[in-house]
Amino acid sequence: MDETETSFGLLATTRYVPRLRLERIDMLAQHRWMAPGLKSLARGRRAVANWDEDSVTMAVEVGRLLQQALPASAAVELTLVSTTLPFAERLNAGIVASALGIDSGATLRDATSSARAALTELSATLRRPEDGAPRMLLAAERRVARPASAQEMIFGDGAAGALVGTGDAIATWVASASTHADLVDHFRQTGEEHEYAWEERWVRDEGYMKIAVATIRQCLKDGGVAAADVARFAMPAPMARINDAVAKKVGIAATALVSAEHENVGDLGSAQPLAMLDIALRAARPGELVLVAAFGSGCDALLLRRTAVPCPGPVPDAGRPETSYMKYLSFTQQIELAWGMRAEMDNKTALTAAWRDHALASRFEGGRCSACGTVQFPRSRLCVNPQCRAQDTQEPTSLADVPARVMSHTTDFLGYTPDPPFQFGHIDFEGGGRVLMEFTDTDVGELSVGLPLRMVYRVKEFDRKRGFRRYFWKATPTRAESAGATTEIK
Repeated sequence: MDETETSFGLLATTRYVPRLRLERIDMLAQHRWMAPGLKSLARGRRAVANWDEDSVTMAVEVGRLLQQALPASAAVELTLVSTTLPFAERLNAGIVASALGIDSGATLRDATSSARAALTELSATLRRPEDGAPRMLLAAERRVARPASAQEMIFGDGAAGALVGTGDAIATWVASASTHADLVDHFRQTGEEHEYAWEERWVRDEGYMKIAVATIRQCLKDGGVAAADVARFAMPAPMARINDAVAKKVGIAATALVSAEHENVGDLGSAQPLAMLDIALRAARPGELVLVAAFGSGCDALLLRRTAVPCPGPVPDAGRPETSYMKYLSFTQQIELAWGMRAEMDNKTALTAAWRDHALASRFEGGRCSACGTVQFPRSRLCVNPQCRAQDTQEPTSLADVPARVMSHTTDFLGYTPDPPFQFGHIDFEGGGRVLMEFTDTDVGELSVGLPLRMVYRVKEFDRKRGFRRYFWKATPTRAESAGATTEIK
């Protein structure tokens, strides 16, 4: 396919992994006394979300990456997939859409309850071209596993996404198949924090080797494709070497298996199928067939053909090693630490005020004076430029995607934050605008005057009395990510 040719299909895929990577050997060190069997899982690192990250904020990061590949028209549909949505009764996709600036007329939905839900949604979207308008699919997960469990070692936090529509497609649909089967390999009852997993050998033999194999075969049959013709095969499987066994039984070459990046990230739950699809497509050559499957309450299989269009956007970097298991327990609220009186505050949110300042908080919307061009945050009736002082000339302008630099910074070891020290300071935006901001994902000693920054959407604070959380934008150092990294093939 010529790179300038347009067609309906997959326009972009991407993934986001939090900066912190907890060393599994340090997790084992805390559990070896009672669970020495975890040693077999204690290789590499797993991604850990910062205290101010959840499935909503990570989905926003993925959505922002996908928006770099959006055509001129905005997405008309956004689906957020997660089994760890922060709100049971509030449209979580609505929070994401607001942060991304998606039009209020777009169709939004939350999807949950299954590890394969994202692939189900992607397959369904690819099968209905309709008007060809871009549709965004985001999946994010921050699962909390019981301490000393195998899941604690296996899980990872992160997000992935896909953009479907008409344009310069990186892959086109060939076939798909879906099977429903209420085989319970693991479950988590409503209101419970930790999941319960069933015996692995039974899940492998009755689930993957029968249900997944049959679904994959049906997909290949529908596409008129031989298993040996599949160049890249991606199938999330928390059990060791189960994807090898499935591939062998189906007839897919061992060289086609795509790495799940387990040793540096971990299993991303409902986001894992899209994350592995992103890895596979970046490694695939033009014309190659890519097969991705996802198991959970049945199985979905999706067969795509790679085009000659390059995959847009960067891939996650290696992150920063984290050795403190206690920090992880604190971030996931599995241990209550004595933070002192400074942490004793009532963070009740006035929902009426939150709605009035909706644009300010969700899109980091300030104002630009139409008379003199001065940018200010927050927007007001009066221009702050003393040489102008014009009234009612402020035009809305978002600072969320505007590069900035550190003007001043303070490192406070007395003020409360779930990840001490509290770092904040004034930042200057390119093109104008100066704001006092909180910094996140920042090491002590890393900040300096002039340091390049970008804005990230994060949890501002929790109202634990009422079960609410507020979101706002924070500043973080701009770190180079590899835009052309190669994919490891297992």
